Amino acid sequence: MGTLAGKRALITGGASGIGQATTMLFAREGAAVAIADVDKAGGETVVQTIRDVGGQAILAPCDVTQSADCQRAVRLTVEELGGLDILFNNAGIIRRTNVLDTTEEDWDRVMVVNVKSIFLMSKYAIPVMKRAGGGVIINIGSGWGLVGGADAVSYCASKGAVVNMTRAMAIDHGGDNIRVNCICPGDTDTGMLRQEAHQLGVPDTEFLAEAAARPLGRMGTPEDIARAALYLASDAASFVTGAVLVVDGGGLAG
Repeated sequence: MGTLAGKRALITGGASGIGQATTMLFAREGAAVAIADVDKAGGETVVQTIRDVGGQAILAPCDVTQSADCQRAVRLTVEELGGLDILFNNAGIIRRTNVLDTTEEDWDRVMVVNVKSIFLMSKYAIPVMKRAGGGVIINIGSGWGLVGGADAVSYCASKGAVVNMTRAMAIDHGGDNIRVNCICPGDTDTGMLRQEAHQLGVPDTEFLAEAAARPLGRMGTPEDIARAALYLASDAASFVTGAVLVVDGGGLAG
């Protein structure tokens, strides 16, 4: 029996990066998983990989910025998997610009993907969890939700919002036996990290070397963050809510 045996999890952005690693880990730990992602091909590949080893997985094609899509993803999860116990709000984007160089369109896009999507998915997931007697919501923040960073004003603002939104949700829904926590990763070896290098016009090798300059001497891996999500999703964290878990190899330590 796995840590999440019998649980049903919905993971946004589950087709790649941290979301994919978490989807695979949750499935190995016994959960039935639903992937909510705009990347249908990538999502289908992950679903098939899980099914090939006897796991249960479905794809819920979803633009997390659209209310109707989020509602449909929750409904499909309940219909196909029999319920919803865990929501991992993982989808996110970054724009590496300061206030002067940020367009209004880019500002709005970062906010809607990184913040509004959490509001929308949670809005439709929480009633399902309440009827079932409880559940778990995990939101993806960032170290830059706790401290500032250069040339990332919209991203820092959005992740700061996620951190405090998590706390507010934990207060509001603790009485419903719904735990709400936030993971704040440091630089993690994903496609999005390499996009940052391209946005800044910095060679990948130089950018990744800087990302590894932290006490543990390396970048994070998607699996590092997935293991933190597994802890928060599991009964081992049954008295943990409103928490902000930093997983950054010591990057914010000093």
